[in-house]
Amino acid sequence: MSKLKLLGRPGWGSVLAEVQLVWYGMAFEFRPVGNLFKDESARREVEAFNPLGQVPTLVLPDGSVMTESAAITLWLADQANSADLVPRPDEPERRQFLRWLLFITSNIYPTYTFADDPSRFVPDEGARQGFAEAVHAYAKKLYAILEAEAAGPWFLGSRFSALDIYIGTLTHWEPRRPWFEANTPKLTAIAEATAAVSRLAEVWARNFPAK
Repeated sequence: MSKLKLLGRPGWGSVLAEVQLVWYGMAFEFRPVGNLFKDESARREVEAFNPLGQVPTLVLPDGSVMTESAAITLWLADQANSADLVPRPDEPERRQFLRWLLFITSNIYPTYTFADDPSRFVPDEGARQGFAEAVHAYAKKLYAILEAEAAGPWFLGSRFSALDIYIGTLTHWEPRRPWFEANTPKLTAIAEATAAVSRLAEVWARNFPAK
């Protein structure tokens, strides 16, 4: 049987799916792609599977495709028949898990889509910097909301979940770890604890090597 195939780039959004695949011990092939903002051939390669040209893009053994990290998160939990990272429907944490999973993916994650390459959305070159700054400021507001809701020691309290994997990933991105350390101590603690999970050490190191 063919393996799952994950199209991605180290340190990009594909890490969200890669970490979960490693956690569940699922066999998969990581297919690295070029810089999707700068490499037209890389964009075309991903667009052959995902018309948005984004990662993570997960190609299933039957050739069908899964995109959207929240959908992949829920699907992988179903495939693994595991509640390790996604609370089951009858568990009390389920509602909050779903709420904040969708908050992250539908509110926070798009700020990177818009601000990482403003030229895709703002034709006026002179307006792009202001646009990016406004989006980054909005992202900080969203992270403050997430910080207020974090229970500790994990986001849902005593229970580790995929939300902690998201936090462990996103705090490597803008506005970068020094800002998170100064402004979101609970999220920073969650990110540091997630990075220390021995089961995930190798996959974190591949995506965010120590400088």
